[in-house]
Amino acid sequence: MNKERNRGAFTPDKIAMRVNRAGEEVRLIDFLEQTFADAKRNDIKKWLKYGHVKADGQVTSAFDYPLAPGAEVELNFSRPFVTFHHHRLELVYEDDDIIVVNKGYGLLSVGTGAPSTGKPGKPQETAYNILKDYVKAKNPANKIFVVHRLDRHTSGLMMFAKSAEMQEAMQHNWNNMVISRKYVALVEGIVEQDEGEIRSMLEENSAFKVYSSKEGTGKMAVTRYKVLRRFQGNTLVEFELDTGRKNQIRVHASDMGHPIVGDVKYGGHVSRLHRLALHAQTLRFAHPRTRRDMHFVSDIPW
Repeated sequence: MNKERNRGAFTPDKIAMRVNRAGEEVRLIDFLEQTFADAKRNDIKKWLKYGHVKADGQVTSAFDYPLAPGAEVELNFSRPFVTFHHHRLELVYEDDDIIVVNKGYGLLSVGTGAPSTGKPGKPQETAYNILKDYVKAKNPANKIFVVHRLDRHTSGLMMFAKSAEMQEAMQHNWNNMVISRKYVALVEGIVEQDEGEIRSMLEENSAFKVYSSKEGTGKMAVTRYKVLRRFQGNTLVEFELDTGRKNQIRVHASDMGHPIVGDVKYGGHVSRLHRLALHAQTLRFAHPRTRRDMHFVSDIPW
């Protein structure tokens, strides 16, 4: 009975961590042979081949991987390390408290409540669900928590927390914790001023379209911009938010008379890019536990 009850129960990974304390660079396989002297060479080759070894925080199968002095090596005796691969979501950074990802265009941050494929019971493919499956593959007790969101049609950097404590630490101190969030957008036309600021009260109508209220009602939104490059007919602009309202950049770009390329909803035209040309390029914040300066920059995808 006890055997039946325990069948399939999660067993924590048995991981050994070692540091290259030699004063010179060594090959990974040589380091493993010296460090785990009781192990057979064939076992070491299998560990490398099947993903049981991490060097410098990354799973590697390269026996000749160069280990610099001070480099860390982890060996998982229980199973291969769980690795992350997804064609619409890039894992940029992960530790015990947070995950930073680069979200692809068209991917929802979190679910809307309806199956995206039309198949009942099948979860939507969202950044949240993808990461939830990833952390639970490591340990079924693991969870993921939303810290902030990006619109479906905005690509770029966003962060998730691994505990309610870290989520609360970021959300309740957002203005103090987040040092910089910068977006880049390709807008229609030539923006004449090199930089400026847009302020308006934003409201949302019954069709879920956000707009700047002429009556001065709604929520204050402040967007600062700087021209990065002018092209023939378009301008590459950097936007920085003092407030984080829904569709804020899209509305304010339209208010400037320069809607974002591909943003038909807010006055733009259909684009050869086949996407909204808006990307969350820079995310800089104080780590919620260590207060270390975390600074990430993502390449423009168009």
